[in-house]
Amino acid sequence: MFNIFVTVFFATLGFAFLEPYFFIGYLISIALFGLYQAIFMANAGAAWDNAKKIVETELKAKGTDLHAATVVGDTVGDPFKDTSSVALNPIIKFTTLFGLLAVELAVSVANDQGRWLTTAIAVVFLAVSMFFVYRSFYHMRIQSPK
Repeated sequence: MFNIFVTVFFATLGFAFLEPYFFIGYLISIALFGLYQAIFMANAGAAWDNAKKIVETELKAKGTDLHAATVVGDTVGDPFKDTSSVALNPIIKFTTLFGLLAVELAVSVANDQGRWLTTAIAVVFLAVSMFFVYRSFYHMRIQSPK
């Protein structure tokens, strides 16, 4: 969760300092894709949860390999529908509110110091964000025993 928070935080700052109109597109895209991702996660989690219930009640196949497979699916489905899809709402709200403050700061810095400074700050923020994206994909894996 730390990697996700830092990535969203610095990406929001980077896009806000890069260009205000570019940041508007970022907000629209994060709201639109966040909405569809939340709907997908809630529906997929519910489907996995309901599959286990059907196997237990209608098929009466408790203790079989099919039931074991649905228990594994339910293990993934419960966090999907209960936590992950719900957690996207605060991320979208945080990005919007924090980003609007950052855009105001970026515009005032650009007016006072010049556009070159805000572009340099944006590049640094986006580089930090990309570092944490890289870290979350390649340095957070469970290592296999040698």
